[in-house]
Amino acid sequence: MGAQIIDGKSIGQGILQDVSRGVLDLIEKGIRPHLAVVIAGEDPASHVYVRNKERACETCGILSTKIELPDSTNIEEILRVVDALNRDSEVHGILVQSPVPEGIDEVAIASSILPSKDVDGFHPHNLGRLVQGDLGGLLPCTPSGVIRILEDCGAEMGGKRALVLGRSRIVGVPMALMLAQKGVDATVTIAHSRSEGVEDICKESDIIVAAMGVPHIVKGSWVKPGAFVVDVGISRLEEGGLAGDVSPEVSEIAGWMTPVPGGVGPMTIAMLMSNTLKSAKEINN
Repeated sequence: MGAQIIDGKSIGQGILQDVSRGVLDLIEKGIRPHLAVVIAGEDPASHVYVRNKERACETCGILSTKIELPDSTNIEEILRVVDALNRDSEVHGILVQSPVPEGIDEVAIASSILPSKDVDGFHPHNLGRLVQGDLGGLLPCTPSGVIRILEDCGAEMGGKRALVLGRSRIVGVPMALMLAQKGVDATVTIAHSRSEGVEDICKESDIIVAAMGVPHIVKGSWVKPGAFVVDVGISRLEEGGLAGDVSPEVSEIAGWMTPVPGGVGPMTIAMLMSNTLKSAKEINN
């Protein structure tokens, strides 16, 4: 039997419905949740992602503002925009779309956003809370979306071997921390481009979260029969189309698998909306 293909869009729609109800409650109290997105440059994929976020805001009733900056923008100009948004009491969430123009320090930008408005969950304060085992802050959207997928599908995580492929501050590291948290209780390994024996580690893993950005790096022969495989990677192929980190033949081996597109992507946006609602509630508490 082939893997059960997880419909991330359907799970995400459920989250958006919950967010919509929360937004209505705030609007009745005179508070309109407001997300500001800063985008610098003309990267086509980035503009698509921003449009998707704007549509999600519209679906949920969240006010959205897009600030477009030219490709020639420097870090000082971005920081000035962020500072103005930090000081705007009517803005509850701030996101600077990645990637930024070459040569600009994304960590410095993330660190400039007020932790209470950091709906991406990348500020050192929010990541630090996660390291300490505190899930009460604004969590990175993609890892928290992956956890929701696993929970929604009834995946057993406690005591199970979970492998995270990739060590980025955006996905890999926070993903590993969230899988290892008390209450989730997976036994977690992080592998990356310098790791040895990755294929063997994969074969021993009950849960694989692939987030390396390398098309089809995870082969069917790497996967333990019945494993839960979450494909975070997304790459544009030269011949056209999109590809995840997981090769299609994995669907013949795994028990569950997320598709690309339609798996983790919609969940990331849904969790962004959830973070924006949470930020609006806490700022006005």
